[in-house]
Amino acid sequence: MDKPVTPAADAARGPRRRDRHGRGMRGPIAPPQVPLAASRAEAFADLVQDSVERLERRWPQLAEIDFLVLEVPRLDGPGQAWNDEAVPLGGTISARDGRPARVVIYRRPVEIRTKGRDERAALVHEVVVEQVAELLGLTPETVDPRYGEDPG
Repeated sequence: MDKPVTPAADAARGPRRRDRHGRGMRGPIAPPQVPLAASRAEAFADLVQDSVERLERRWPQLAEIDFLVLEVPRLDGPGQAWNDEAVPLGGTISARDGRPARVVIYRRPVEIRTKGRDERAALVHEVVVEQVAELLGLTPETVDPRYGEDPG
């Protein structure tokens, strides 16, 4: 007859370890202060913030405008449908009911149209300038004299 293993024998071996190969808990790939640790959404929001800060030096009234990043544009009204027009890269919402004016940048359409970080940063800045110009009733060249110039 086989001798059954008692629970005391299992307890004598010590606590069961999560990793039986001795590697222990795996940590993050990179420390949080390294850009690799930032998500794509966070990196995109940083590009928008950099662009806004550049413009605020010339236009201090931009501090009163909210800048938002949304994933994709929405269809707001009933019966609205996608058409053959290009997907917008940004938009504006006028100030009303005590809310400040807003500039919205759509992350996914911008990311799809760019290949690298520098190209993405240039397009983000271009979209921010265009939306600020629309909100202020100015031309993009007035908002940023370098608008339309090749960043390279």
